[in-house]
Amino acid sequence: MLGRVRTAGPVGTAEHPSDAVLTLPNALSALRLALVPVFAALILTGHDLWALAVLAVSGASDWLDGRLARSWQQVTRLGQVLDPAADRLFILATLLGMALRDLVPWWLVAVIVGRDLLILALGPPLARLGHGPLPVSDLGKAATFALLYAFPLILLSSVGGPVGAVARPLGWAFALWGTALYWWAGLRYAAQVRALVRARRHATTAAGAPS
Repeated sequence: MLGRVRTAGPVGTAEHPSDAVLTLPNALSALRLALVPVFAALILTGHDLWALAVLAVSGASDWLDGRLARSWQQVTRLGQVLDPAADRLFILATLLGMALRDLVPWWLVAVIVGRDLLILALGPPLARLGHGPLPVSDLGKAATFALLYAFPLILLSSVGGPVGAVARPLGWAFALWGTALYWWAGLRYAAQVRALVRARRHATTAAGAPS
């Protein structure tokens, strides 16, 4: 049914996003961003079940805004920034909250935050090229999906008993696999930026060469 619905406004696809701001997918992404401090407060105060509920709502909105954006052709440049930003902030808030409660080690925080710092450092070269953020790859989406599955499971393991005994190894399996994919996607992103920079340099050199 979603694929049959069309809304008024500029048409935007993944290849040609629109400049629209007021769209339902963008509103859902903004809602996810607004839930980040709520989630952080819940996890820091030990309200784990409510924190898990907020994560569930965030995950559902993440799936829905992407589905609507593609089905309604409402992919926007703003949405391409908001969506991964919300994912990274949720991952960061979860990591920091769980590390402060000794549920995950600080080295895991350092590894994942280090990857995000790498991506942040690639922003200025892209800006100098007049290029916006590169679209999130399928590999990056898989990595984020794994991490967003991992941390609720690790958090659930804190309840103990049979549920915790099952949740803990599953959570760590997702965490380690997701972290590896996260870095792999980041290194591929860096390679794409490097290729763009080199292509621009070659084009500039060719344009300045005497005919």
